[in-house]
Amino acid sequence: MADAPKTLPTDASVADFIAAVPDARRRAEAETVCKMLEQVSGEPPVMWGPSIVGFGRYQYVYASGREGIWPIIGFSPRKTALTLYIMPGFDERPDLMARLGKLKSSVSCLYIPRLDAVDADALRELCVWSVQTMRARHPA
Repeated sequence: MADAPKTLPTDASVADFIAAVPDARRRAEAETVCKMLEQVSGEPPVMWGPSIVGFGRYQYVYASGREGIWPIIGFSPRKTALTLYIMPGFDERPDLMARLGKLKSSVSCLYIPRLDAVDADALRELCVWSVQTMRARHPA
């Protein structure tokens, strides 16, 4: 039997979570990104586990048979960087990645140390593309 996913949607308050972010700059960045992702996705923010704010959801199934749900897009205001969860990854959009500025990324995580140092239009375009791509790949 496969392990159950550990990060699932909760009833916790997103507003309370963001209000509790200790660093004032990171808290303001979280508020800004939360509003943007709500607009881009058309979905309300939902807490996923104790520290991820997600928008929408999709179901995945791996070749191993393991399955679960995950937000279509999301973020977490981590101590060292605001982390955005861009589920299609970044390989298909080198144009937007170049416009964002010098940032670190992993498979589906974009690490933003300072939101004010990022090209806001490129970030929004990346998020719009991500949501559209996930909805096309995982229709409800």
